[in-house]
Amino acid sequence: MMRKQKCKMIKKAKNILTFDLSYVEFFGTARCKNAKEIWKMLEVTPEGTIDVGRSRKHTLVSEYEAFRMKNAETISKLQTRFTRIVNHLFGLGKMFKDDELNIKILNCLTRT
Repeated sequence: MMRKQKCKMIKKAKNILTFDLSYVEFFGTARCKNAKEIWKMLEVTPEGTIDVGRSRKHTLVSEYEAFRMKNAETISKLQTRFTRIVNHLFGLGKMFKDDELNIKILNCLTRT
């Protein structure tokens, strides 16, 4: 009876961990034998290893610093690009003050 309960608990843990995964993530966890393996895989999947996360953060910071309005770009498209960069940086732990973001966006606008 104890073994049967343990199997149920393992299945329940795997179901909880895989419930809201995307199609690709779900099939990526298919080869995992238990909940612990799934958990370890999911820890690394979103941002990769520490080195990958650090490299991604560095790339995004460079992109943020070099951010400029493109020729014939609308304010709406500029805001979308800017928000994408800033949101990714937030996700990697880089924080900005609101006034810092406002000044950055004002400085990157063209005269037109």
